Amino acid sequence: MPGVHDVIGDNGKRYLERFGKTTKGQGWYSFDHKGVHFVGLVNVMDIKENGLGILGNEQLEWLEADLKDRSSETPIVLFAHIPLWTVYPQWGWGTEESAQALGYLKRFGSVTVLNGHIHQTMRKVEGHVTFHTAMSTAFPQPEPGKAPKPGPMKVDAGKLRDYLGITEVNYTEGKGALAVVDTTLA
Repeated sequence: MPGVHDVIGDNGKRYLERFGKTTKGQGWYSFDHKGVHFVGLVNVMDIKENGLGILGNEQLEWLEADLKDRSSETPIVLFAHIPLWTVYPQWGWGTEESAQALGYLKRFGSVTVLNGHIHQTMRKVEGHVTFHTAMSTAFPQPEPGKAPKPGPMKVDAGKLRDYLGITEVNYTEGKGALAVVDTTLA
């Protein structure tokens, strides 16, 4: 799924030409793997600077239809670049129609929502939904509200690898929750 910098300048045209050949609409998709249903949503098209992510009616209708016939026991993993929970709306760290999208997921027993965009690890659990944001492999961002605006944060070169990292997600059949492990580059 595209990030903000994948759509700047051409509204995602080049991204979709290269990576979106088998996707729907502006790049959303789903697939099943070993009993888990994966959904990739696109919430970076047509947003304004520091504006919230936008899913749009067409994608929301597709999501509802995609989940409709799935068993409520099916584990769901949902990806979206901008968080689907409102982390800090003043900086655009949230998605406008997230409540509607998450409403389609209420009946599922295990939902994991993964995103990037804010370049730091944050977790939140609401019922059967676990939200997880990931660190960046490129540059750190300040904690919400601890700077005048989001953007690259200056850190000492010796400390940079403490702020950058990767996230690994593991699934063991028969276990309810996914194992989400964050590792810094240090």
